[in-house]
Amino acid sequence: MVNQQLVAPRAAAFPSDRIRSLFPALNQEPGFIFFDNAAGAQIPQVVFDAVNGHLLHCNVQRGGRYAKSVEVDATIARARESVADLINARDPNEVAFGMNATSFLRLLSLAIGRTLGTRNEIVVTELDHEANIATWLQLEREGAKIIWWKMREDNNLHVEDLASLLTSKTRLVACTVASHALGSIVDVATVAKLAHAAGAEVVLDCVHYSPHALIDVQAFECDYLVCSGYKVFAPHMGFMWGRLELLYKLQTFREEFIPDAPPGKIEAGTFIYENVAGMGAAVAYLETLGNSLALEEANTELASRRDSLIRAMTAIREYEATLSRKMLEVLRSAEAIVYGVDDPNRLSERVPTFCFNLPNLLPASITKTMSDHGIGIRDGHMYAPRLMKHLGRDLDTGVIRASILHYNTIEEIHEFGRVLRDVVRSQ
Repeated sequence: MVNQQLVAPRAAAFPSDRIRSLFPALNQEPGFIFFDNAAGAQIPQVVFDAVNGHLLHCNVQRGGRYAKSVEVDATIARARESVADLINARDPNEVAFGMNATSFLRLLSLAIGRTLGTRNEIVVTELDHEANIATWLQLEREGAKIIWWKMREDNNLHVEDLASLLTSKTRLVACTVASHALGSIVDVATVAKLAHAAGAEVVLDCVHYSPHALIDVQAFECDYLVCSGYKVFAPHMGFMWGRLELLYKLQTFREEFIPDAPPGKIEAGTFIYENVAGMGAAVAYLETLGNSLALEEANTELASRRDSLIRAMTAIREYEATLSRKMLEVLRSAEAIVYGVDDPNRLSERVPTFCFNLPNLLPASITKTMSDHGIGIRDGHMYAPRLMKHLGRDLDTGVIRASILHYNTIEEIHEFGRVLRDVVRSQ
């Protein structure tokens, strides 16, 4: 698996109260329980400060000789280095900034679609967000043949099923690292090994995995990876990573005066600099968390930003396992139908995102009742119509999704469970 084996959770040692104090949205009145984090995370004060500071002091175009413009260049460079450390890139120039993961997936599909030739088979999955499916389906008009890696009855992808799909004609495999709907984690390191053995490349959607566990493009052995900052405690923006040698070969649109080299050849036009500043601050938040945990546990300063990020994400992963276990208990007590991994002994195979339904109750009625009690969850097709078809769910009703992050608490899950059981009892 791409994730580390979960050890015994250390929930008591996890500084939940201190972390929550850093997020302004979590400390407003009336209180509100954010369980719609798969649609976007809240941001810490340091990210607000970075965005506001940029707009106040450096709201200018980069590339000038005056101090404020020079600082924009420096801000972008610092953020690029921060994200490179976050994902364990070998070179900061492998990281490109832009609007969102979907835009980068379309950029990749347009570029790769121009180089298909006889190696024209593209593998996509039923589990993925539609953004990592529709962008590749568009290439059928360019001669691509779409191969479906289908889920089994347990609602999971199995890598042994992928092996039989790969041929000498496979151009790439596009898949998620963690499902934004079911929370299931895909063994992408094995996916990459199989794909590379067949001479194919791998494109990973890491959007949903990013706030829950450690990203490591070298361990994943992927070729491209896309992510959206707003899922990992930053503003609305996106970034893409690619192997440097592949980015040089990628045929992208660029203005004539832009060198044919990454990251500039990937970053067409002006992106939102203040949000990139916020992305850098989000990485700094995680770095600070890792440092503080190390000091509290061993009175030791960590050697590098990457080490601090590893410590932070390891603690987050362990704490979220506790939250996952409690959420599964709550859903079981309400007799909910949970889609995906529902065995508390298999928490290493999921992140704390839960899609479920309650017998004889419409998803929309549940989310409305939760809203009335100050709890935000979501219902619908989750931008995954093919997954809904596999689950036997109508697109108009879909499923209910509750998604948790490390700033959530056991107490919030208890309150969610209380409301859920009341709804069931009242039907």
